[in-house]
Amino acid sequence: MPELPPATLRLGLDHAALANNWRALDRLSGPAEAGAAVKANAYGLGVGKVLPTLMKAGARKFFVAHWSEVPDVIVHANPGSVSVLHGPMNAADASFARLTGVKPVLNSPQQVRRWLESGGGPCDLMIDTGINRLGIPMQDIADPALQKLDVDVLMSHLASADEDSDLNAVQLGRFKDAIQTIPAKHLSMANSAGIALGPDYAFDLTRPGLSLYGGVPRPELADLIVQVAKPEAVILQRRQLKPGDSVGYNAVFTATSEMAIGVVSLGYADGFLRCWTGKGALAYGGASLPLLGKVSMDMVVIDLSAAQHLHEGDWVEAPYDLLKSSETSGLSQYELLTGLGQRFHR
Repeated sequence: MPELPPATLRLGLDHAALANNWRALDRLSGPAEAGAAVKANAYGLGVGKVLPTLMKAGARKFFVAHWSEVPDVIVHANPGSVSVLHGPMNAADASFARLTGVKPVLNSPQQVRRWLESGGGPCDLMIDTGINRLGIPMQDIADPALQKLDVDVLMSHLASADEDSDLNAVQLGRFKDAIQTIPAKHLSMANSAGIALGPDYAFDLTRPGLSLYGGVPRPELADLIVQVAKPEAVILQRRQLKPGDSVGYNAVFTATSEMAIGVVSLGYADGFLRCWTGKGALAYGGASLPLLGKVSMDMVVIDLSAAQHLHEGDWVEAPYDLLKSSETSGLSQYELLTGLGQRFHR
């Protein structure tokens, strides 16, 4: 196989911004230590690129969701610093945890029994205080089996930390009840938004994810968190429209005057979804290049009026200030990151 030609999509990673964000969240965590959620390929940015930067900044505890994510993380990090949030679904999962040295996060009485029957050892334990996803139900926190565990991190997860919700205090109270019953070396509750709720939620270890990568789930973080991901795409073709010419599927845009347009190598297969149709713009330097017509699978079309010098082969930037992009597109900041496709050269 010959060497591949250069990609027409690239995803820039601002390592200084990433390190800045972790340090800011660590400071905001007070005496607690900030870990890092690196699941979903570090929220789509590439765990092999992200993890060394986070470790250099000072991060020492890492969280993934799937067992399949472990190999790419322990290439860089001590296996004992890695927690697998989905826990052991079967004996093979428990064996894998033991052989690699990563910690399972136990989420149910069944997983607790499975871990103990496989030989036990260091683990983390999730308590469901009100999100009703994974976690030991509050009515089961007195189960004698929990006393047999070697719990490193006892944790819970906030359902509405990005809002000023009464549920936050309710969950905090329930977690404090669980702490009185279950022995553990460390305690953890706050995600990125939870860190901004203040020291009552920090405990010993915080687990930021979104804000590491540029997301702003609460206003308190707006001046601390900076953009990390910088998607760019190549102009495949420059075209000239006449009045009455339409663009793309269903002709939803029609030119009213002569105009230069660029056809760009970016589409919904790359995570730039159809909800961007008729909204927003790509950019070149300080010039805004409005999107024209529908987003298609592999291409978008942009107005080159503000950058007449651009031609085939030039690179343009996609908007990825996550808060602004979320407001424009209607997508969550999480979806904007994790939806970025595999055709981007990272």
